[in-house]
Amino acid sequence: MALHGALDPVRAQVAPLEIFGPAFAYLDELFRDGSPAAVRLRGLAAGDSQRIELAGGSFALEQVYPAKVRADAFFESHRKYIDVQVMFEGVEAMELADIARLTTRQPYHAERDVIVYADCPDASVLRVRAGEVAVFFPADGHMPGLRTDAAPTLVRKTVIKVPVPAGATGRP
Repeated sequence: MALHGALDPVRAQVAPLEIFGPAFAYLDELFRDGSPAAVRLRGLAAGDSQRIELAGGSFALEQVYPAKVRADAFFESHRKYIDVQVMFEGVEAMELADIARLTTRQPYHAERDVIVYADCPDASVLRVRAGEVAVFFPADGHMPGLRTDAAPTLVRKTVIKVPVPAGATGRP
Protein backbone atom coordinates (compact mmCIF):
# COMPACT_ATOMS: atom_id res chain seq x y z
CA MET A 1 0.00 0.00 0.00
CA ALA A 2 0.99 3.63 -0.34
CA LEU A 3 3.65 5.43 1.66
CA HIS A 4 3.05 8.82 3.26
CA GLY A 5 5.07 11.14 5.47
CA ALA A 6 7.95 13.55 5.63
CA LEU A 7 10.37 13.41 2.72
CA ASP A 8 13.39 11.83 4.49
CA PRO A 9 11.58 8.89 6.15
CA VAL A 10 9.79 8.05 2.90
CA ARG A 11 13.10 8.27 1.04
CA ALA A 12 14.57 5.79 3.53
CA GLN A 13 11.74 3.34 2.79
CA VAL A 14 12.32 3.32 -0.98
CA ALA A 15 16.11 3.82 -0.94
CA PRO A 16 16.83 0.16 -1.83
CA LEU A 17 14.95 0.64 -5.10
CA GLU A 18 17.31 2.36 -7.56
CA ILE A 19 14.38 3.46 -9.72
CA PHE A 20 13.62 6.20 -7.17
CA GLY A 21 17.14 7.74 -7.42
CA PRO A 22 16.28 10.34 -10.10
CA ALA A 23 13.12 11.36 -8.23
CA PHE A 24 14.96 12.11 -5.01
CA ALA A 25 17.86 13.83 -6.83
CA TYR A 26 15.25 16.18 -8.36
CA LEU A 27 13.60 16.69 -4.94
CA ASP A 28 16.97 17.56 -3.39
CA GLU A 29 17.23 20.38 -5.92
CA LEU A 30 13.58 21.43 -5.57
CA PHE A 31 13.86 21.89 -1.80
CA ARG A 32 17.21 23.76 -1.97
CA ASP A 33 16.47 27.47 -1.41
CA GLY A 34 16.97 29.53 -4.56
CA SER A 35 17.56 26.52 -6.82
CA PRO A 36 16.35 26.73 -10.43
CA ALA A 37 13.68 24.09 -9.69
CA ALA A 38 12.36 25.98 -6.64
CA VAL A 39 12.30 29.27 -8.55
CA ARG A 40 10.55 27.61 -11.51
CA LEU A 41 7.80 26.05 -9.36
CA ARG A 42 7.28 29.24 -7.34
CA GLY A 43 6.99 31.15 -10.63
CA LEU A 44 4.14 29.06 -12.03
CA ALA A 45 0.74 30.77 -12.04
CA ALA A 46 -2.41 29.09 -10.74
CA GLY A 47 -3.63 26.59 -13.30
CA ASP A 48 -0.19 26.11 -14.86
CA SER A 49 1.69 22.81 -15.15
CA GLN A 50 5.14 22.00 -16.49
CA ARG A 51 6.74 18.66 -17.37
CA ILE A 52 10.38 18.18 -16.38
CA GLU A 53 12.27 15.20 -17.81
CA LEU A 54 14.40 13.27 -15.31
CA ALA A 55 16.84 10.38 -15.70
CA GLY A 56 15.83 6.73 -16.01
CA GLY A 57 12.51 7.38 -17.75
CA SER A 58 11.10 9.36 -14.82
CA PHE A 59 9.54 12.79 -15.20
CA ALA A 60 8.03 15.42 -12.91
CA LEU A 61 4.81 17.34 -13.41
CA GLU A 62 5.12 20.64 -11.57
CA GLN A 63 1.65 21.99 -10.84
CA VAL A 64 -0.10 24.96 -9.23
CA TYR A 65 -3.85 24.83 -8.60
CA PRO A 66 -6.53 25.53 -6.01
CA ALA A 67 -7.45 22.35 -4.14
CA LYS A 68 -10.88 21.13 -5.23
CA VAL A 69 -14.03 19.87 -3.59
CA ARG A 70 -14.42 16.09 -3.47
CA ALA A 71 -17.37 16.15 -5.91
CA ASP A 72 -14.99 17.42 -8.62
CA ALA A 73 -12.44 14.63 -8.11
CA PHE A 74 -12.18 10.90 -8.89
CA PHE A 75 -10.19 7.81 -7.93
CA GLU A 76 -7.45 6.74 -10.32
CA SER A 77 -4.54 4.32 -10.56
CA HIS A 78 -1.68 3.77 -12.97
CA ARG A 79 0.03 0.73 -14.47
CA LYS A 80 3.24 2.09 -16.01
CA TYR A 81 4.21 4.65 -13.35
CA ILE A 82 4.43 4.98 -9.59
CA ASP A 83 3.20 8.41 -8.43
CA VAL A 84 5.45 10.30 -6.03
CA GLN A 85 3.26 13.26 -5.07
CA VAL A 86 5.20 15.93 -3.21
CA MET A 87 3.70 19.01 -1.59
CA PHE A 88 5.95 22.04 -2.08
CA GLU A 89 3.60 24.71 -0.68
CA GLY A 90 0.08 24.41 0.68
CA VAL A 91 -1.89 21.44 1.94
CA GLU A 92 -4.34 19.03 0.37
CA ALA A 93 -6.20 15.87 1.23
CA MET A 94 -5.71 12.68 -0.77
CA GLU A 95 -7.95 9.66 -0.50
CA LEU A 96 -6.63 6.13 -0.84
CA ALA A 97 -8.16 2.68 -1.45
CA ASP A 98 -6.78 -0.62 -2.71
CA ILE A 99 -7.90 -1.08 -6.33
CA ALA A 100 -9.22 -4.54 -5.37
CA ARG A 101 -11.99 -2.68 -3.49
CA LEU A 102 -12.79 -0.26 -6.34
CA THR A 103 -15.15 -0.55 -9.30
CA THR A 104 -13.78 0.55 -12.68
CA ARG A 105 -15.68 3.50 -14.17
CA GLN A 106 -13.38 4.01 -17.19
CA PRO A 107 -11.07 1.19 -18.34
CA TYR A 108 -7.34 1.55 -18.68
CA HIS A 109 -6.29 4.31 -21.09
CA ALA A 110 -2.74 3.37 -22.14
CA GLU A 111 -1.77 6.75 -23.59
CA ARG A 112 -2.66 8.56 -20.35
CA ASP A 113 -1.70 5.57 -18.13
CA VAL A 114 -4.86 5.88 -16.05
CA ILE A 115 -7.78 3.80 -14.85
CA VAL A 116 -10.70 5.81 -13.40
CA TYR A 117 -12.84 4.30 -10.65
CA ALA A 118 -16.28 4.86 -9.14
CA ASP A 119 -16.46 6.59 -5.78
CA CYS A 120 -15.38 4.75 -2.63
CA PRO A 121 -16.96 6.50 0.35
CA ASP A 122 -14.96 4.56 2.97
CA ALA A 123 -11.47 5.30 1.61
CA SER A 124 -8.63 6.35 3.89
CA VAL A 125 -7.79 10.06 3.93
CA LEU A 126 -4.27 11.50 3.98
CA ARG A 127 -3.51 15.14 4.80
CA VAL A 128 -0.38 16.10 2.85
CA ARG A 129 1.44 19.28 3.95
CA ALA A 130 4.43 21.17 2.56
CA GLY A 131 7.52 18.96 2.68
CA GLU A 132 5.50 15.75 2.76
CA VAL A 133 5.15 13.06 0.14
CA ALA A 134 2.64 10.37 -0.81
CA VAL A 135 3.83 7.45 -2.95
CA PHE A 136 1.11 5.59 -4.83
CA PHE A 137 1.91 2.22 -6.38
CA PRO A 138 -0.16 0.50 -9.14
CA ALA A 139 -2.43 -1.19 -6.56
CA ASP A 140 -3.22 2.14 -4.87
CA GLY A 141 -6.37 3.86 -6.05
CA HIS A 142 -5.97 7.51 -5.14
CA MET A 143 -7.92 10.76 -5.30
CA PRO A 144 -5.50 13.70 -4.86
CA GLY A 145 -6.01 17.46 -4.98
CA LEU A 146 -8.76 17.77 -2.38
CA ARG A 147 -9.52 20.72 -0.12
CA THR A 148 -8.87 20.22 3.56
CA ASP A 149 -11.57 22.72 4.56
CA ALA A 150 -14.30 24.85 2.97
CA ALA A 151 -11.97 27.48 1.52
CA PRO A 152 -9.82 26.62 -1.52
CA THR A 153 -6.10 26.58 -0.83
CA LEU A 154 -3.51 27.22 -3.55
CA VAL A 155 -1.24 24.19 -3.88
CA ARG A 156 2.25 24.05 -5.37
CA LYS A 157 3.33 20.48 -5.86
CA THR A 158 5.15 18.10 -8.09
CA VAL A 159 4.06 14.64 -9.15
CA ILE A 160 7.02 12.51 -10.13
CA LYS A 161 6.25 9.59 -12.38
CA VAL A 162 8.65 6.71 -11.71
CA PRO A 163 8.51 3.81 -14.20
CA VAL A 164 7.41 0.48 -12.79
CA PRO A 165 10.13 -2.07 -13.63
CA ALA A 166 9.03 -4.76 -16.09
CA GLY A 167 7.42 -7.66 -14.26
CA ALA A 168 7.25 -5.77 -10.97
CA THR A 169 4.18 -4.83 -8.98
CA GLY A 170 5.55 -1.37 -8.18
CA ARG A 171 5.55 -2.04 -4.43
CA PRO A 172 8.69 -1.90 -2.29
